[in-house]
Amino acid sequence: MKPVTLTTERLVLRPFEPDDAPAVHAACQDPEIPRWTVVPSPYSHEEAERFVGTIVPEGWRDDTSYTFAVLSRADDTLVGAMSLVRLAQLRTPERQAELGYWTAKEQRGKGYTVEAGRAVLHWAFHDLGVERLEWLAEAGNEGSWGVARKLGFQREGTLRAKLLHDGTRRDCWIGSLLPSDLAGAEGPAPAGPLGLPLPDTTPYLPHRG
Repeated sequence: MKPVTLTTERLVLRPFEPDDAPAVHAACQDPEIPRWTVVPSPYSHEEAERFVGTIVPEGWRDDTSYTFAVLSRADDTLVGAMSLVRLAQLRTPERQAELGYWTAKEQRGKGYTVEAGRAVLHWAFHDLGVERLEWLAEAGNEGSWGVARKLGFQREGTLRAKLLHDGTRRDCWIGSLLPSDLAGAEGPAPAGPLGLPLPDTTPYLPHRG
């Protein structure tokens, strides 16, 4: 897959670049990110460099994960990261993917994650041909669920001992989104360059992915 860039009213979503490593490292020092995601703790400069320089480009090249740096259009500040993962399944009849995200501590509560999510969902459904999106988060991650709910995800239940975190199996919530759900979740609203409605603001804790 050739990397793409998406834009919204306030944000630019583009693949991470090597120069993003310092901002990624700084954001991931917030203990809430490794608490709820697969980001390791402690998180070193070398791990940030490997993420932006190896993991992200390999995902795009191999069609296994498409990870975007979410940036403010106003000042190019890193807002967070958002990914579509397991997209190799798009080659099969199931055509499913999973949405994951984290947001820098200073950028939460501004509605950025929902705004970015709507751009990625449109791209997934309309350009990639995704037919079902999943959202997974450790049970209790109300911030991540708040974002997913505003994006139109329907929570389907709890998967027992689904996630392995710090050597311990933990329950997780699962939700899904279909193209018809996305259409129903969006009412008339001011639109950005992609024709996307602007989001409500919401507090945010990151998704497991």
